[in-house]
Amino acid sequence: FLKTDGSGNLSFAAAGGITEVDSFRLSANQAISSGTHTTLTTFVRDNETTFSKIGTGMSESSGIFTMGATGIYLLIANFYLRINGDLTYASLKIQGTTDDSTYYNMAYNDQSIKQVVGNTYAANTTHAIFDCQNTSTHKFRLRVYGTHTFDCLGGGSDSHTYVTAIRLGDT
Repeated sequence: FLKTDGSGNLSFAAAGGITEVDSFRLSANQAISSGTHTTLTTFVRDNETTFSKIGTGMSESSGIFTMGATGIYLLIANFYLRINGDLTYASLKIQGTTDDSTYYNMAYNDQSIKQVVGNTYAANTTHAIFDCQNTSTHKFRLRVYGTHTFDCLGGGSDSHTYVTAIRLGDT
């Protein structure tokens, strides 16, 4: 792009842009027991034919996500659930840690759901801004909760339950 130094001098400079984007999806359905806060696990990188990742990407182990580079990230999480019973409440939380141990709620979305007939499906999305200052200790996870048993849907090539991280800039 063309830039100025404020004194009328022009020069060309490299345009900034997004340097990190990654997306993971649940690789199989995960059953959530009534009344429990459960960390979603069994994620795989979303490797659809149109997108893999930009930059280093994230890594995931047992539902804990580690960034490949420091920076300010926009986290977008969605869970798609199936109930066959009387679910009245479900929540999706993005939780972060700065010490690789104690997690805090960065964002969550609660939803009231009532079964109509047979299986009932619902989706829930939430967003958070995450300041990853240290890739060794700053991590995040997705937690769900429901007042009754339900399934978070995953598997196949569909991204029903997923998380996407977009690096917005430096920390």
